[in-house]
Amino acid sequence: MKPFTPQLVYIEPQALEYPLGRELKEKFEGMGLEIRETTSHNQVRNIPGDNELQQYRNAKSTLVVGVRRTLKFDTSKPSAEYAIPLATGCMGHCHYCYLQTTLGSKPYIRTYVNLEEIFEQSEKYIEERKPEITRFEAACTSDIVGIDHLTHALKKTIEFIGQTEYGRLRFVTKYHHVDHLLDAKHNGKTRFRFSVNSRFVIKNFEPGTSSFDERLEAARKVAGAGYPLGFIVAPIYRHEGWEEGYRELFERLHHSLEGIQLGDLTFELIQHRFTKPAKKVIMKRYPKTKLEMNEEERKYKWGRYGIGKYVYQPEQANELETTIREYIKSYFPEAEVQYFT
Repeated sequence: MKPFTPQLVYIEPQALEYPLGRELKEKFEGMGLEIRETTSHNQVRNIPGDNELQQYRNAKSTLVVGVRRTLKFDTSKPSAEYAIPLATGCMGHCHYCYLQTTLGSKPYIRTYVNLEEIFEQSEKYIEERKPEITRFEAACTSDIVGIDHLTHALKKTIEFIGQTEYGRLRFVTKYHHVDHLLDAKHNGKTRFRFSVNSRFVIKNFEPGTSSFDERLEAARKVAGAGYPLGFIVAPIYRHEGWEEGYRELFERLHHSLEGIQLGDLTFELIQHRFTKPAKKVIMKRYPKTKLEMNEEERKYKWGRYGIGKYVYQPEQANELETTIREYIKSYFPEAEVQYFT
């Protein structure tokens, strides 16, 4: 698939006080994109579209260039200590995505240009925790790789973390546009992870993302560039024939990575879950989805901020975990499974 190009760009005036803001304005003008001014991303109005569904889809191709005003980082367990805020929103249309509710009525993409301030805050967190390692997750609220060919904010962050002693960076992506990141001076301190899944899940629930083969090709490039590599299998979904579907996933993954020096390969496993608010939004935005969200068949699990989620029943979840762990042990015996949740 082609790299993301926004159809509409909003720029906050304050963003032009920063070098990256001015650079992006000049770049987008040169690309002939429509550019509008907004005092704040909260003031973005008039997303084109005759109805809410069209406006949602158009918002997914709208980019807001702004300033991150809140410099208190959220936590990001279990993958990292902190979420480093580089961007918000995603151009993909994954039916199950938790951003459906966290972004609410503002699903457009935001990129933050005050990187120096974000890096200063990161240094403070590192300083507070040293000599312990401090891990930062860069993809909590976005697929940062999907827009970085435009902004290079992630590349700057990789090189910033690469210069620290106790900092580490992590992010995950469903996009294969990684070429500009291959020469980044990461110094082995950034773990580059790819989201992978069975054919059924990618085909039915992940429109607007790179194909599985494109992701595997990118993973080979990333490993060849010396990045520590990881894969997130998420959401692990009990579809018809799921056992064979996930076995085939690991078989293809194994063949794709043959001959590549992998080092400390990691896997993270996340079962499918949903909340009642998410289900409502998903059914509105993707009314023909095949995504199964039957509360009566699930276990209710309390989540952060008092918002509960529906996960698989314990025996089903245990079967998923056991099966996937066995596949990983068979195809990648040296790999680490960091968690199942």
